[in-house]
Amino acid sequence: MAAIDVAFLRAMSPGKLLRLSRTISHALRHEPWLYELDLDEDGWLEVEALLSALRVQREEWSQLTEQDIVRVMEASDKQRFELQDGRIRALYGHSIPQRLRKVAAAPPAMLYHGTAPATVEVVLAEGLKPMGRQYVHLSVDRETALQVGRRKAREPVTIKVVAGKAYAAGVVFYRGNEQVWLADAVPARFLIA
Repeated sequence: MAAIDVAFLRAMSPGKLLRLSRTISHALRHEPWLYELDLDEDGWLEVEALLSALRVQREEWSQLTEQDIVRVMEASDKQRFELQDGRIRALYGHSIPQRLRKVAAAPPAMLYHGTAPATVEVVLAEGLKPMGRQYVHLSVDRETALQVGRRKAREPVTIKVVAGKAYAAGVVFYRGNEQVWLADAVPARFLIA
């Protein structure tokens, strides 16, 4: 096997950083068992365990370090991961069967949810539900919600979530990061098209 050029690895192209970021997301959010990883009840994992799992995925990743994960985090337009005391976790987006603990927090007065035009009537009638994820994902601004909604439709629709009133009525919210808030569900009465 040829030696890996560490300088080349440290200068990963944006495409290679994106591939690494997606693999980390998959390992921490969706199928950790495929990487032989065990998340704790808060979603944390030792960084070294993640690195060991990643190093065998691709030859170009055989020399990965924690600094490479930091570079992935710095290159991202969204804060998806959290590093602390030699551990890492995904902040949101989990679809694993194990329900991760989150700390409830008071949300901003208004949040937004981007969705496909075909689902707006159903959402406004039935409320927001997590579907295949653990939580409903909400954005702090309309632009971010539209960006998220573009994953579902070319011309997404944003729904306003009157989060302050929902919270006062007992709906529980959790902070995902600076741009993302989470909720178990949001009843229809707190949604505006």
